[in-house]
Amino acid sequence: MSISYPLALPSHTGIMSVELTAINAVTYRRSPFTFAGQAHAYSGQTWQADVTLPAMKRADAEEWIAFLISLRGQFGTFLLHDPSGTAPRGTATTVNITGSTGDSSVSTTMTGTLLAGDYIQLGSGLDARLHKVLQDQNGSGTLEIWPALRADQSNVAADLTSAAGVFRLSSNEQSWSVNEASIYGITFAAMEAL
Repeated sequence: MSISYPLALPSHTGIMSVELTAINAVTYRRSPFTFAGQAHAYSGQTWQADVTLPAMKRADAEEWIAFLISLRGQFGTFLLHDPSGTAPRGTATTVNITGSTGDSSVSTTMTGTLLAGDYIQLGSGLDARLHKVLQDQNGSGTLEIWPALRADQSNVAADLTSAAGVFRLSSNEQSWSVNEASIYGITFAAMEAL
């Protein structure tokens, strides 16, 4: 059976920690004479992640190692989510999004609430995009999200449970450690696949 991307993360051990980083393409110039500054925001916005797995014995570690090597460095992709953000903190159960490429303020049709910090996923498979809600939203209206939309959306249902995005490894090299007690240590860095 051939490998088909994006892969799902192995779930048999879980993840010890994920450090998610939101990166914005912004330049800032400051005068060396007056110290007055000027900022310019470009459209670039992306996620980065540093993942640390729990210490594990070989049987569990080999599943992760095979997963990481099967990505073939930066070639393959996988779905990644915040393990503690698998459900919204708000009460919304269905959310539909409408907006244009580059919009961070999108129209939403929903009942219930989304709270600042909730995650939503738009698209699926290779088109899955992870977004973060920036302000509380009660019912239909304008929803503020980050990153901005990567494609036009017209009444698209948002996935609220285990919202994930498509990522790829940040490097073409993958390593792991094994200590004298045969305990494996595995960490990897990833970036959003755009």
